[in-house]
Amino acid sequence: MPEPVKKTVSAFTKKPKTTELTAGSTAVFEAETEKAGIKVKWQRAGTEITESEKYVIKAEGNKHSLTINNVGKDDDVTYAVIAGSSKVKFELKVKEPEKTEIAPPAQAAPAQAALESPAPSIESSQSIEVPSVGPPPEEPQDPIGLFVTRPQDGEVTVGGSITFTAKVAGESLLKKPSVKWFKGKWMDLASKVGKHLQLHDNYDRNNKVYIFEMEIIEAKMTFAGGYRCEVSSKDKFDSSNFNLTVNEAPITGDLDIRSAFRRTSLAGGGRRMTSAFLSTEGLEETGELNFSALLKKRDSFLRSVNRGEAKTESQPDVDVWEILRKAPPSEYEKIAFQYGITDLRGMLKRLKRIKKEEKKSTAFLKKLDPAYQVDKGQKIKLMVEVANPDADVKWLKNGQEIQVSGSKYIFEAVGNKRILTINHCSLADDAAYECVVGEEKSFTELFVKEPPILITHPLEDQMVMVGERVEFECEVSEEGATVKWEKDGIELTREETFKYRFKKDGKKQYLIINESTKEDSGHYTVKTNGGQSVAELIVQEKKLEVYQSIADLTVKARDQAVFKCEVSDENVKGIWLKNGKEVVPDERIKISHIGRIHKLTIEDVTPGDEADYSFIPKGFAYNLSAKLQFLEVKIDFVPREEPPKIHLDCLGQSPDTIVVVAGNKLRLDVPISGDPTPTVIWQKVNKKSDLVLSHDDSMISSENSSDLNTDSKLLFESEGRVRVEMHEDHCVFIIEGAEKEDEGVYRVIVKNPVGEDKADITVKVIDVPDPPEAPKISNIGEDYCTVQWQPPKYDGGQPVLGYILERKKKKSFRWMRLNFDLLKELSYEAKRMIEGVVYEMRIYAVNSIGMSRPSSASQPFMPIAPPSEPTHFTVEDVSDSTVALKWRPPERIGAGGLDGYIVEYCKDGSTEWIPALPGLTERTTALIKDLVTGDKLHFRVKAINLAGESGAAIIKDPVTVQEILQRPKIWLPRHLRQTLVKKVGETINIVIPFQGKPRPKVTWMKDGQTLDSKDVGIRNSNTDTILFIRKAELHQSGAYEVTLQIENMTDKVVITIQIIDKPGPPQSIKLVDVWGFNAALEWKPPQDDGNAQILGYTVQKADKKAMEWYTVFDHYRRTNCIVSDLIMGNEYFFRVFSENLCGLSETAATTKNPAYIQKTGTTYKPPSYKEHDFSEPPKFTYPLVNRSVIAGYNTTLSCAVRGIPKPKIFWYKNKMDLSGDAKYRMFSKQGVLTLEIRKPTPFDSGFYTCKAVNECGEAEIECRLDVRGNQMNLTDNINSATKKRTSVKL
Repeated sequence: MPEPVKKTVSAFTKKPKTTELTAGSTAVFEAETEKAGIKVKWQRAGTEITESEKYVIKAEGNKHSLTINNVGKDDDVTYAVIAGSSKVKFELKVKEPEKTEIAPPAQAAPAQAALESPAPSIESSQSIEVPSVGPPPEEPQDPIGLFVTRPQDGEVTVGGSITFTAKVAGESLLKKPSVKWFKGKWMDLASKVGKHLQLHDNYDRNNKVYIFEMEIIEAKMTFAGGYRCEVSSKDKFDSSNFNLTVNEAPITGDLDIRSAFRRTSLAGGGRRMTSAFLSTEGLEETGELNFSALLKKRDSFLRSVNRGEAKTESQPDVDVWEILRKAPPSEYEKIAFQYGITDLRGMLKRLKRIKKEEKKSTAFLKKLDPAYQVDKGQKIKLMVEVANPDADVKWLKNGQEIQVSGSKYIFEAVGNKRILTINHCSLADDAAYECVVGEEKSFTELFVKEPPILITHPLEDQMVMVGERVEFECEVSEEGATVKWEKDGIELTREETFKYRFKKDGKKQYLIINESTKEDSGHYTVKTNGGQSVAELIVQEKKLEVYQSIADLTVKARDQAVFKCEVSDENVKGIWLKNGKEVVPDERIKISHIGRIHKLTIEDVTPGDEADYSFIPKGFAYNLSAKLQFLEVKIDFVPREEPPKIHLDCLGQSPDTIVVVAGNKLRLDVPISGDPTPTVIWQKVNKKSDLVLSHDDSMISSENSSDLNTDSKLLFESEGRVRVEMHEDHCVFIIEGAEKEDEGVYRVIVKNPVGEDKADITVKVIDVPDPPEAPKISNIGEDYCTVQWQPPKYDGGQPVLGYILERKKKKSFRWMRLNFDLLKELSYEAKRMIEGVVYEMRIYAVNSIGMSRPSSASQPFMPIAPPSEPTHFTVEDVSDSTVALKWRPPERIGAGGLDGYIVEYCKDGSTEWIPALPGLTERTTALIKDLVTGDKLHFRVKAINLAGESGAAIIKDPVTVQEILQRPKIWLPRHLRQTLVKKVGETINIVIPFQGKPRPKVTWMKDGQTLDSKDVGIRNSNTDTILFIRKAELHQSGAYEVTLQIENMTDKVVITIQIIDKPGPPQSIKLVDVWGFNAALEWKPPQDDGNAQILGYTVQKADKKAMEWYTVFDHYRRTNCIVSDLIMGNEYFFRVFSENLCGLSETAATTKNPAYIQKTGTTYKPPSYKEHDFSEPPKFTYPLVNRSVIAGYNTTLSCAVRGIPKPKIFWYKNKMDLSGDAKYRMFSKQGVLTLEIRKPTPFDSGFYTCKAVNECGEAEIECRLDVRGNQMNLTDNINSATKKRTSVKL
């Protein structure tokens, strides 16, 4: 194999340059090539130029020229000259000759009008003919494009019509091209043809042009936007973008203002689409007013502003329609892609119209929401409330009544509610729904959201040469899914030159780059709304390596001549030249191309075949040359008696060693002479025995072979792989398909009666090297590793020129080449790998014959890097013999994970680091024990994973091992700053954290007395103290004082504990009076209130006959009551329970004597009593109390009032009425008034007033509320002084 090919240089030594000429003159372009005989082509606008009167092409040696006669404006295009793989572009610029006459003004005016008229691709109802001033200049033809005329931007008024025209050149097309019209990026308008859209096409036979038209009829405001026209043929593609602007109709005196207030709905029957043509098509009077026409200018301005401030950020758990409402129109498609919305129909209608309060419906108490959203496969319930519970309703979908069919739709009627349940929602259920009651309707839209699209088969890395086709392939979870392609974080789109092509095939998605360039290298990402996949593309410059060049040949008449070469690319084609002229194959001359091998075979060589032969690969500036020499055999006069003679020197090769490539044919012609004809013996000299091949006309006697080894065998082989052919004046030794075993020394012996001659010929068989052993991977980093290998055991008989390294992902089948220049060393640092991905490596050895088979794959390995150093490494605590350290995990851990941490320390002034802990620790804290008091130590911590140790996090200053004096401080929990209330028998466990060094002394006191350890358990630690009571008792209520003391420094807090129990029964209950159907009771509060305030009483009655108790009053706060509605003729007993925070008393106070309700007699006359006036003005029986609360926690203000009749209650803050504020809630129960303030802030501080008013008078009471921030003074445990202001106004 020759040495590695150098970088390709230009084949031109002189290049043509861009020229500017006047029309009618002659242009001459000249070029010179590096070598003579190279075929040169000239192109005009991408088409090859053929010689004619217009174009004259000349070639003399290495000089080439192109002459263009009578240059015109149509010659103002781009030209190119091509030689091999080199291509040079240049331009011819043609200027119009200066005009001496001035055009008359009459012609200038139409020309100016033509410039101001709309683009010619937009047709209107009135056409204007513009007289031609002169022949219009032709635009340069794009060799890639197909359009003759592209659609231009257009503008139309609402209700008007417009036509967009595209013209395609049909001269070079075999059949009619395919044309598609799109709105936006995705929406194909072919399915929207109807009332507002028509598509036309025809063919102009005179000009050979296809004409395609898109006509928009009765344009609406929603038709505005971007459009695209795509045209494609068998092997060509082109596209053109254009915009449509729809202006509001001018307002005239005859304007019908009612048209702006037309009611909009969706036409029934068909499925509604996202198209602007369907979002407003078929809108009739159905109940909702559309103001978009009146506010068009304002909306247009807002959209233009919002386009510049588009935001694409989104949150996963938010309302998609709220995002759409706030987003600018340019972001709709991105939001739809991100959230999996497949149908955007109705969006513009929903977002642009202004919501207006509808008139109160008489048939509906509650209508449907404007829109509902449901995931695909889930169920949804649509519910309305009707005014008439017996009313019948109808449910419609897209204007068609929904019929009962299986379990898909379920209709329910529960009281006033009417429910439609849709099970297993699919995209077919994405529609408009109506609920009809009589003549009234309620509308809604149901949006079905598809599940996220997952990537089931990811992308794979690729490495290609410049100009090759690249195809990325991935597979997603659903067919026809929408994906997004990105390169290095930038979204890819179809460009005008069609750089990228996107293809869908079922679940497979493709990104195709037709002709790759160096700029296409990078990371490509395919994204769905459920994941992404990344792959790397490496584009290398195209190189061609010559593995075997053609060699000079010397042949005799009527023999066969074979020129053979091998190149690296099996797809490269080429031409054979004879003395600079292309070889034309015929019956005697054969040209073949099999894989990487190119052959030129000449049968029955004649003297005319002697010449210089060359092979030129197409697209590369290479020239592989060799000579064919014709050997003339001269016949000399030979005497009758001539000893045999071997004429090896006539071959033109070294007689000592003949080199043959393994697998090739060895044909060795040995001219001999002698008279009589000598006998030829071929012998291979081996270590153990000799192989003898002989050809003569008679058997060889033993004395003729006396010089051979005794183990030799005489073989007469004229057929087979190794054979000898005998001719009159020479013999031929042939080995078909040479193998390594054929290598050795061959001896040819010729004998006749006159004498003998012999010669030794060494045959060396060379081959590609054996594959090296599997490479070894070392020094693995974040995205790199070092690959090492050993030379192959057998180099194929030729020195190894270098090595080629390949890698692949473990689960992939695609190997990617890492180097194109041969590696001379036995190691290589591979880079640009992805951390956390498992790779494998393999190696090829290369010699002058070719490339070996690949080695076995290396052991799988994963590029990983050590983590970064731990962060926030600090000293948490220091004592006389210990140091407590803490830190946070590293910012970057990587794919290798985290195995643990190693902590070390070093004495100040020393460099020896000592492990502080045995082995690794997984915690982010460490306590270093058994240290010497007074030592100054440095500490460091490292993170460890599979890749090794991270950098060390070090504390800058040395730490002195010595106890630090710290003032005692008690951190009292918030819930202990108020009275702690517990019930009898409950467990009390109070934990009070504190700080202080050295360890403080903790003392507990209760009401100034030392605690009894039998009743209360105390446990102290370095950071907290715990008070534990297993079963609380009433006598354990009181003030508990905790004191911390370190030397002469102290800190103390007081904790109030209240133990409560159920109260005792009320006292002295008596029946005061019985009259009519009523009984009056009276009692006294209980003697034992259970150490808690009495909240009220429960009064019960029981008939003397049944003695079943029934509750008359509960939570009753007074100590007297009147029991009414008693049954005449019965006797009743009464009992009363007292109640506090623990509940009702266990026993009740019961009346001794029953109350008898007498029957009414016919002669009984009730006594006359003076009616008692029970009315009284309001009076507060329990005042408001000043409070200080923490911000963010709900708080209440309570008081009690009485008055007859029941007073009305009003709450004020700083004299401002609070009745209409939703932040406050007011309660009134049995005379207890409560104001709840939800999550107060410091702004809620102030004076709060409660005012009670009835017909007898009014009363006010006031208190102050202080709302503190989250931080408060911990030592301030004294409540602020109360201030009461009560006034009664009669």
